[in-house]
Amino acid sequence: MTTPAEDPAASAPPRRAALLTGLALTAGTLAAGVTAGCSAPRTAHAQNLTTPPAAPSAPHATTTRGAPALAPVPRQYPSQPAEITHGPRTQPSRVALTFHGQGDPSVAKALLGEAEKAGARITVLAVGSWLDEHPDLARRILDGGHDLGNHTQRHLDINAMTEAEAAAEIRGCADRLKKLTGSIGTWFRPSRSPRASPLVQRLAREAGYPHTLSYDVDSLDYTSPGAAAVTRKVMAEVRPGSVVSLHFGYAGTVAALPSLLHELDRRGLGAVTTTELLS
Repeated sequence: MTTPAEDPAASAPPRRAALLTGLALTAGTLAAGVTAGCSAPRTAHAQNLTTPPAAPSAPHATTTRGAPALAPVPRQYPSQPAEITHGPRTQPSRVALTFHGQGDPSVAKALLGEAEKAGARITVLAVGSWLDEHPDLARRILDGGHDLGNHTQRHLDINAMTEAEAAAEIRGCADRLKKLTGSIGTWFRPSRSPRASPLVQRLAREAGYPHTLSYDVDSLDYTSPGAAAVTRKVMAEVRPGSVVSLHFGYAGTVAALPSLLHELDRRGLGAVTTTELLS
């Protein structure tokens, strides 16, 4: 970066030749800076942000060292309703595992590691206050090739709030995602409810999310029923195109994930991001 040329009016009048020389040098420096910026290497997630990034070929895709991870922006899916509960049933090989993002960061990292070990990609709907406490997790999620979205700022009952309160919850988390990743995230999911009220759907659209993301399979992992019970519950209800609700903050979910992914694979169902499911 170059510093601005000194304002001639703020100092003694220079000679005409010296002024012309200084201006020429400044212009040359600025031109060199623009050229360098255009040729700088792009990170794994700094693609055309109007389309979702391609799934990384390796389980642990990373961005260029020192560069911020960038999340893709939300997309409009004209064939989908305002509130999405599942993807196309005509693509029998894909489902989306979606995780409410909060809780112990070590549990979250363990879960991400288990997913990537199996070549799976997931969708994380993060709580804004959780990102405030653990900002490194936003980049960790994106570097793994996963979707990152908005699950409100404080994880309160958003459908019971006034319009101003609900708008603040949505925009508060969106602002944190934008600060950490350069984007408000790919999806919005209401907190404390599987469905968004008409008011919350409208506020989410106004904040930049064309769709709210619900689900058609609830794992009930937040009741801590044990790893085997989580797997059984999901496998009893999952179908091609399903969106499954899970949570980061439970050790039983981490323990269940390898067997869950194995059972999905046996049925020919690959775990992909929600963006990939709907593409």
